[in-house]
Amino acid sequence: MSVVRTLRVPGRHGYAAEFSPYLPGRLACAAAQNYGIAGCGTLLVLDQTESGLQIFRSFDWNDGLFDVTWSENNEHVLVTCSGDGSLQLWDTAKATGPLQVYREHTQEVYSVDWSQTRGEQLVVSGSWDHTVKVWDPTVQNSLYTFTGHESVIYSTIWSPHIPGCFASTSGDQTLRIWDVKMAGVRIVIPAHHTEILSCDWCKYNENLVVTGAVDCSLRGWDLRNVRQPVFELLGHKYAIRKVKFSPFHASVLASCSYDFTVRFWNFSKSDPLLETVEHHTEFTCGLDFSLQSPTEVADCSWDETIKIYNPVCLTVPG
Repeated sequence: MSVVRTLRVPGRHGYAAEFSPYLPGRLACAAAQNYGIAGCGTLLVLDQTESGLQIFRSFDWNDGLFDVTWSENNEHVLVTCSGDGSLQLWDTAKATGPLQVYREHTQEVYSVDWSQTRGEQLVVSGSWDHTVKVWDPTVQNSLYTFTGHESVIYSTIWSPHIPGCFASTSGDQTLRIWDVKMAGVRIVIPAHHTEILSCDWCKYNENLVVTGAVDCSLRGWDLRNVRQPVFELLGHKYAIRKVKFSPFHASVLASCSYDFTVRFWNFSKSDPLLETVEHHTEFTCGLDFSLQSPTEVADCSWDETIKIYNPVCLTVPG
């Protein structure tokens, strides 16, 4: 592996990392004190320099921050979500904040995502209160509330292809597909026999969603026929905390786990595991591919470090 840029943030345990869709090398990280059990949270906005990673902005919140998403129409704006049930809207051009706080969820909000499809500016949030909410960030109250999950919601992700369509995963062992134009759920998939902590939508196939679960497996689902997964990836030793599809390679994805590793996969190959990265000493919770560089990845961990690096498997042709 080439140069690993590392920033240690003492007393802050990383939960989520997301690259800016606008600025190369800019990364946001949502973190919490005391492993998110108690204490405050911090939104860290980092820039890469030749000397490493530097903090551009740091914002504190009075409860742990569990996820972060960049605005798709303003390079300065982000949304985070928190253990106190609220979402926060931040502006990196301002040293103080937040600009807005949205309070409707009644328990921890574990997932937040900004829609990537043109013509809509919507944020989706998933909570331990078993509800999914859809927000217009310019409006104080949510636009829609979706119910149906029977347990904690861990992950909510917009389709990059279909406006108003998103996926969610839950402790109820299901992957669900929703549409804001419909009152209820479109598809319910009993995707694993354990809690499902993460999902992501393929950037090259509107019908392909991947799930990562406590059973240590990743499963790919073709939404046109959900009786069986189209692939299953095995190798992690503990629960999979986050899964992300590559924005540059149609069949490449990455996963991070409570086994401290990040693994890179190509599900089109007979031997799909491309590389295992072992550079953390605690649960690895946050993971993202750069949208600017085909070889660059970021992750964050409960070991108080945030890392940006170039895995060998993404830098070697083929």
